[in-house]
Amino acid sequence: MKQETIDRIRKFTEDRDWSQFHSPANLAKSISIEANELLECFQWDEENYDREHVIEELADVIVYCQDMLDVLELDVDQIVNDKMEMNEKKYPVEDAKGNAKKYTYF
Repeated sequence: MKQETIDRIRKFTEDRDWSQFHSPANLAKSISIEANELLECFQWDEENYDREHVIEELADVIVYCQDMLDVLELDVDQIVNDKMEMNEKKYPVEDAKGNAKKYTYF
């Protein structure tokens, strides 16, 4: 995410004095709630969904994730790359390519 976008999210939170409500637990709940609202967009029809509604809900998830990164003082590139390294080991191309099974079933 661009720094100007991150700064805008931070300013939004700061201007409203919402940091006091941003405990890791509250943010985790908010991420889950928004992710479920995103899922709801596809509840009855996976092909004919409201793209704008999907975009709004996805943005809500991303904003709360940025808030969580800030509260926990985490670097998104670092944690994503660490996780990708783990995933690459768990799901080697020769076992996982074209296969949707969990790594424990290889």
